[in-house]
Amino acid sequence: MSWEILLSAVLVGLLGGVHCVGMCSGMVGAFTFGLPASVQQARWRTFLFQLFYNLGRITTYGLLGAAFGWLGAQLVNLAAFVPVQRVLLVFAGVMMVLLGLYLSGIWRGLAVVEQTGGRLWQRVQPLTRHLVPVDSLLKAYGYGLIWGLLPCGLVYSVLIWALSAGGALQGALLLLAFGLGTLPNLLLMGVLAFMLVRLSRNLWVQRGAGLLVMAFGLYQLWLAATLSV
Repeated sequence: MSWEILLSAVLVGLLGGVHCVGMCSGMVGAFTFGLPASVQQARWRTFLFQLFYNLGRITTYGLLGAAFGWLGAQLVNLAAFVPVQRVLLVFAGVMMVLLGLYLSGIWRGLAVVEQTGGRLWQRVQPLTRHLVPVDSLLKAYGYGLIWGLLPCGLVYSVLIWALSAGGALQGALLLLAFGLGTLPNLLLMGVLAFMLVRLSRNLWVQRGAGLLVMAFGLYQLWLAATLSV
């Protein structure tokens, strides 16, 4: 997998942070304020717990990416390589364009996808009760593993992208790169929550992030159109 694709995934995660801040602020706040008083009294320990929390989330993304990358590779092997690869690239590109429209607030269709994923989350979310209070880094990591299954149109779109990655390893790398891109926003959220949430609701910030993500989608469509037969 080329470094350009991995860099694109990082940037999508970073730009998609506009959505992450708005969607996950409540969960991050609950996690932060739910930490034991001994942890909250030391800022460096709070940051360390948040880091492990997010590393768990990114681990889940990587595992999901590996599964979708493997699935995409199997689909390619079932038929002639180029036509199937082109279809997967087109599918990924269209999803990225739709994601850009969603992030910019122009079109909210992906909210329906998130609502569908919410049914799975209702079954998984109760597992977090076994990790409360989050009084160890291992529990924080486990909490993050579950958080990675939170229904999110942004994650779903990148998973569709992973179908065209070429294999399990490539899919995992793509989702790990995306997860690293989301890390700065969600780590800072615990410290600068109010400022970040207000920034994420700024119309120009939403439109700018959405347009750039759409550009990545159009790039995927261009790759599909120029794929050698």
